[in-house]
Amino acid sequence: MKQMDVNSEKKTRDKPERGANDKWVLRLYVAGQTPKALTAFANLKKLCEEQLKGKYSIEVIDLLKNPQLGTADQIFALPTLVRKLPVPVRKIIGDLSNTERVLIGLDLLPAN
Repeated sequence: MKQMDVNSEKKTRDKPERGANDKWVLRLYVAGQTPKALTAFANLKKLCEEQLKGKYSIEVIDLLKNPQLGTADQIFALPTLVRKLPVPVRKIIGDLSNTERVLIGLDLLPAN
């Protein structure tokens, strides 16, 4: 029987499994249509079109209208982007203007 290295198992578990047809499910939490929320959405849309063309969905949740929806994802700052799929779940807080940081946070670009 083959013995598995614990470290390689952890690395495999932490990295999202991506195939050619993977769908990315992203959720952007905002509080109304503030300049910061609008900037976050525009930055996210641009990044998705460049990196995930046709393989993503974005759900925008306005916590001013539905505050209870932030509970499940434990939202404590706005705007917050939550990557639901591929797993593991990832969160990025802010207006998403630092493209490199967002790419690394979403695991679309390797960290240096």
